[in-house]
Amino acid sequence: MNSNTQKTLERKQIEIVMSLYSNGQTLEAIDAIKSLNKDYPNVPLLFNLMGACYKDLGQLDASIQMFEAATKIKPDYAEAHHNLGVTLKDIGKLTEAVESFRSAISILPNYPDAYNNLGNALNELGQNKAAIASYKSALIHKPDYAQAHLNLAVLFSKFNPTKAIDYYKKAIEIKPNYYAAYFNLASMYRHLGLKNKAIESYEKAIDIKPDYADAHKNLSAMKKYIKKDYQVVQMELLLTNRGLSQSDQISLNFALAKVNEDLCNEGDFFKFLNRGNKLRKKELNYTFNKDKALILKIKDIFKTSLHQVKKSPIKETTLKPIFIVGMPRSGTSLVEQIISSHNKVHGAGELEYLAKIIAPEIKESIGNENFFTEKIILSIRSQYLKSLSNIDVSEKYITDKMPLNFRFIGFILSAFPEAKIIHLNRDARATCWSIYKHYFKSNGNGYAHNFKDLAAYFTIYKDLMAFWHDLYPNKIYDICYEDLTNNQEEETKNLLEFCELKWDKNCLNFHTNVRAVKTTSALQVRQKMYQGSSEAWKKYEDYLKPLISGLSSF
Repeated sequence: MNSNTQKTLERKQIEIVMSLYSNGQTLEAIDAIKSLNKDYPNVPLLFNLMGACYKDLGQLDASIQMFEAATKIKPDYAEAHHNLGVTLKDIGKLTEAVESFRSAISILPNYPDAYNNLGNALNELGQNKAAIASYKSALIHKPDYAQAHLNLAVLFSKFNPTKAIDYYKKAIEIKPNYYAAYFNLASMYRHLGLKNKAIESYEKAIDIKPDYADAHKNLSAMKKYIKKDYQVVQMELLLTNRGLSQSDQISLNFALAKVNEDLCNEGDFFKFLNRGNKLRKKELNYTFNKDKALILKIKDIFKTSLHQVKKSPIKETTLKPIFIVGMPRSGTSLVEQIISSHNKVHGAGELEYLAKIIAPEIKESIGNENFFTEKIILSIRSQYLKSLSNIDVSEKYITDKMPLNFRFIGFILSAFPEAKIIHLNRDARATCWSIYKHYFKSNGNGYAHNFKDLAAYFTIYKDLMAFWHDLYPNKIYDICYEDLTNNQEEETKNLLEFCELKWDKNCLNFHTNVRAVKTTSALQVRQKMYQGSSEAWKKYEDYLKPLISGLSSF
């Protein structure tokens, strides 16, 4: 068989494979490729196609093997390098993914998809500037690349809302039915407190995609229902769909809970709320013992070693961190909004840096009592400061308002002895009730979806805070949410004094602060200080007896 005949046969057979793959007949496509491989064992295109098939089936390890085989046979195969990068990113191997995308670009410098996906990987690595450059390179080669505009918008939403909105609008201009862009634009408006614009954009996303459960959920949180409207009917009908994903079921149950709360239908309110929480706990596969074990491990570390490490003087930085911690829904967003209204403070919101840095260190410490050293402490400090460098900050102080960082106070004070730590206290019943009725996008709040888990988690939280106070006296500033709402000016002055900040009257007008707030409290912090929210649980006291009983000691 001469080479020309071989090429002709390959082309015909590949067309059949491509047709099978395009029609969703993935298993049939795999069988056809395997049959072809018997006669043509070194055709890179076949391995690339096989990799795509395995990826669609979720068999990512097999997919990677096929893409690697394609690039081994043909090192200058740009598409296979790109596909390998996409799959590596899917399994969390971000550094390897970056290398594959860059290999694809080195072979094919005008490859917009490779630039776009490189940007995605760099973004997840926290390399914001490099990610922006990569997305912009994608747009140089493909100006109407709606996905790249969207990705730029999502990245800019972290620190430049105006640019984010411009890129969302550009994505929509290019692709008018881009429901994901409308959804993200709406969320950006919500973070900025632009309620009406947010509602309009969520509604547009739903118009384009009526079964968009997350859009329904977010829209329901923005509205005050006085009667059933068409959107409510849509959600109720969607929920009857037996093929609905678990995630969509969760979103719709939380949304309909909010509707029925507004309509004062207490029975249906709790029916949907309990169902949504039950499904969310199942989705997360949450067990309280995992959180309990982590807290106990942290306490054990600090009882034995870390706080006793002899440290050399730490070089000061120009940027002073202020950590705001506590349980979610305890007032942390309000306090950050107050502090970030000061002209010397940048409000960075809920940063995930610490957990990503410290969690591996805790894991490594198991079975090694002498693991934590000055080197580890300095590593935590340098990694965190490096992460902060990706945020464009002109102010002297920066807030990190990740509530669950209360777990890491010892690590913070070891690595950042100059740091200010503010801890929010709020009525236990008010806090836990507010947690239970809110949907948390983060997977780190698995305890939120069951009264027993909530009460148990609140108990170990209070225990750990008492431990930190004993270990680091006078280093943690406690502020009571109820005191803050009742005595705004006095408590604000005390708060600023602890942070070593001069008085700034803007802190009393925190509700006028135009910064983006990416929490469920985004609209609440746009309002003037109000009282009484900690009493809201009393309306549902009969329904909350198991929770109240579990919190009786608080």
